[in-house]
Amino acid sequence: MTITATELKNDLSKYLSIAEQEEVFVSKNGKIIAKISSPYVDKMALIDELTGILPKDATLEEGKEEMLKKYEIFN
Repeated sequence: MTITATELKNDLSKYLSIAEQEEVFVSKNGKIIAKISSPYVDKMALIDELTGILPKDATLEEGKEEMLKKYEIFN
């Protein structure tokens, strides 16, 4: 979600509550100047979800094939 600095100033508690669930970007003069986010989001779990985890003995080619299957890329 993107809001203006004025919106943040006028309703800080609302946007702090929203930031517990999703990132809130603050803009000023049309440019993003800040991001408010929860410190409790498990960022490693998010990275794992986006990239997947390969077993230690997997080859790069096996990893590539797994990702292609997972996202059905080029099928």
